[in-house]
Amino acid sequence: MKTVLIGVGQAGGKVTSSLVEFDHDMGFNAIRGALAVNSAKADLQPLSIDTVLVGQDRVKGHGVGGDNELGAEVMQADAGEVMAALDGRITAEAEAIVVVAGLGGGTGSGGAPVLAKELNRVYEMPVYAIGILPGRGEGAMYQVNAGRSLKTLVREADATILVDNDAWHSSGESLEEGFDSINDSIARRIGLLFASGENVEGVGESVVDTSEVINTLRSGGVAALGYASAKADDDPDTNINVVTSVTRNALLTGTSLPNATKADSALLVVAGKPERISRKGVERARKWVEEETGSMQVRGGDFPLDSERLAALVLLGGVERSTRMEEFMRRAKEAREETKRQASEREDTDKLFQNDDLDSLI
Repeated sequence: MKTVLIGVGQAGGKVTSSLVEFDHDMGFNAIRGALAVNSAKADLQPLSIDTVLVGQDRVKGHGVGGDNELGAEVMQADAGEVMAALDGRITAEAEAIVVVAGLGGGTGSGGAPVLAKELNRVYEMPVYAIGILPGRGEGAMYQVNAGRSLKTLVREADATILVDNDAWHSSGESLEEGFDSINDSIARRIGLLFASGENVEGVGESVVDTSEVINTLRSGGVAALGYASAKADDDPDTNINVVTSVTRNALLTGTSLPNATKADSALLVVAGKPERISRKGVERARKWVEEETGSMQVRGGDFPLDSERLAALVLLGGVERSTRMEEFMRRAKEAREETKRQASEREDTDKLFQNDDLDSLI
């Protein structure tokens, strides 16, 4: 799928840059343009892609400090500048626009829904979002921002692929190492999904094309992506079990949104050398995904790729009813209530020190 990427906020810019690098290194050429947008100048400087600084009149290049309402305001005010920067990048060959953002910060969580709405107003092609949920340990403000942003982003984008920071974070990693590994994981998985419709190596029996990705996401709402790989044998018959095994792992333990298995639609992509991909294995795996997701709309196909391993990508559309989504929204609601309680306590303390009797003692 030929895409144009727009990274919004710090996390969005970093992930977009990683995706561009992965696509270039693999020679896929699926990403046809990329832009990073932020209100913090310092976050844009290290990126290797083109950038746009928004909100200069309001925040002078220093960012919005986690205030996603302000993030939405500066994006709304400077949307014309961002759209002008995209002029010429979004050509007729592009098949989708993808807005990438961390949903816990200020510029990304506030600005991404605003930009998705504007892009949908101007362009006829699908506008998707990749939203990165904050981990459990990232603080109440990030949970509140993400809960608020997610509802709006899902409404404005044609589909939103969610990535839970806790899903691909390895134990023992520092916070910075964790973010770097998550960025790499997103780039590898999303990058392969984008490239799967761009037959780059050899000819498979049933090669996935862009329309199957788009049709899987057509139900809108929340989407998730699973991935797993294993070493392949030269004999495709031996790889029947390999294909079914990596598919199970991709869906049950390797998804971007843990425990999200019930879906409206799904797409299974098996990547590897065409002569090693077992058609029987792919069909068995596809039927298993159908049973596991409860969906009758499960597509399947090959992604010819010169690799010693076989990999399974499982794209799930319409997973907002999953237990993981319910858990996250409950956590965001609790964080919002806790934030309101703390704000109320601060107001009470301020009133105490504004008491006339205390003033008269000074």
